[in-house]
Amino acid sequence: MEIFLSAVLGDLTSRSINFIINKFSKLTAHTMEENLQGAVIRAQVIVDEAMGRPITNQAMLLQLNMLREAMYRGHYVLDTFRCQPYNEEDAKDQSVSRYSSLSIVNCTKYLCCTSRGARSLKELQETLTNLSSMILDVNELILFLTSCPHLYREPYSMHLQLANCMFGRQMEAHLVINFLLHVQPHSAEELEILPIVGPSYVGKSTLVTHVCKDERVRAHFSEILFFHIQGFKDDELATFRDECELKHQNRVFESNFEGRLLVVIELIGDLNEEAWNMLYSASKRCALRGSKIIVTSRFDNIVKFGTTQALTLKYLSHEAYWYFFKTLTFGSMDPQMHPRLTHLAMEIAKMVRRRCHLGANIIANLLKDNFDIQLWFEFLAFLRRSYHKLLSRFGEHPSDLPNQKRPILFWRMATSSEDIVVYNGCQHPSEGEVPKIKFQDVLCGSVKTHGKFEVLAWRSRIPPYYSYIYSCEMEGLKGRPMKRKRSMKNGVAHF
Repeated sequence: MEIFLSAVLGDLTSRSINFIINKFSKLTAHTMEENLQGAVIRAQVIVDEAMGRPITNQAMLLQLNMLREAMYRGHYVLDTFRCQPYNEEDAKDQSVSRYSSLSIVNCTKYLCCTSRGARSLKELQETLTNLSSMILDVNELILFLTSCPHLYREPYSMHLQLANCMFGRQMEAHLVINFLLHVQPHSAEELEILPIVGPSYVGKSTLVTHVCKDERVRAHFSEILFFHIQGFKDDELATFRDECELKHQNRVFESNFEGRLLVVIELIGDLNEEAWNMLYSASKRCALRGSKIIVTSRFDNIVKFGTTQALTLKYLSHEAYWYFFKTLTFGSMDPQMHPRLTHLAMEIAKMVRRRCHLGANIIANLLKDNFDIQLWFEFLAFLRRSYHKLLSRFGEHPSDLPNQKRPILFWRMATSSEDIVVYNGCQHPSEGEVPKIKFQDVLCGSVKTHGKFEVLAWRSRIPPYYSYIYSCEMEGLKGRPMKRKRSMKNGVAHF
């Protein structure tokens, strides 16, 4: 009897302690969540206020960019914490519990929840501590912002939706503007050159176009010229000025500004030093003292042509990409009201390694147009299945393949009897004609196609308003083994 009473009392004591610990942990987690949410909002206010003010101090720009990244990290940690009940580990635990004894299941679930909860609390605490510390460190920046006037901003930049403004390049835009507006005390004969490098679809053209629309830049130069080049001939350089596209002409400028040009050279391919010297000489002939050049390229070798430190653009960080992707996907809806969909969206975002604006918009449009949990789940399963097969076959991630100029083969979501071969992608100007077929519709099987065709992947809503088009070909089940063998010889990557 004494042994029985001792066991009962011990069990009751253990249950009471676990109850108190769990209750305390929940309160602590809830408090941390609220505190982190408040810190994220405060950081958002500082970042938004700084976006519309002229900041020329590079240290302040770097500090502001670090705060912005910490804010994105805060959003990511909050969403991860709120989606815990819907992760795959819980689903596996539930499936295991059907075939396990009650005591083992309870023990396993307790241990898993305790470990996972401890990790979440630690992550919440570390993120909160880091973000709060950074907010305190920007006191000088806040004081500076209060005394700094607002700048005029284009209407699209003030839109609440991230789909209609340039995202994640505020610091880079400030750096480029500061370079353009800086005037040497005694202007040298040589033109100042700023190289901007980065991979495909990272946003080089968008950044430069955004900068060239700034009122301060337009007032500083008499003309802004764009020159797109993929290899050139001597006769084209002889008429370099005529080959350029006039983007802006300042009709009212001071006399000492007359003839000062901004020349933007967009290199589509590679360029050796001899070709660059010819291009530079052609630019210099039509530009007077004080003119400047911006040259953009995917290749790092243009860095040596610059007279100032090159600006290197990289894909978005995972946390920034998630913030951007979530906003595009849910729009005006609150993701907290759709936790299961938020969890699926996070898992989909994790599958994307090439975190560019183009990919985010393509996937977000597909999900937004089909706001259904079953389709989202199928799309996530489709991505995982496709990626794993490609990794096992080629030993590399799909995001690396486009840079290698390889065609990529997708299996359609609707049926496994048809394949889509994507050969290449290109960007068209806004005034050009675009295909009526959307890539998302072909992938989901909502439209019927055959043979070779072009699809519209995405149409940008911000300057330079490019339309992104893919060249595709549909392949059927018949003869697939032979095509697969032949495709691998030609370097075709099967998705």
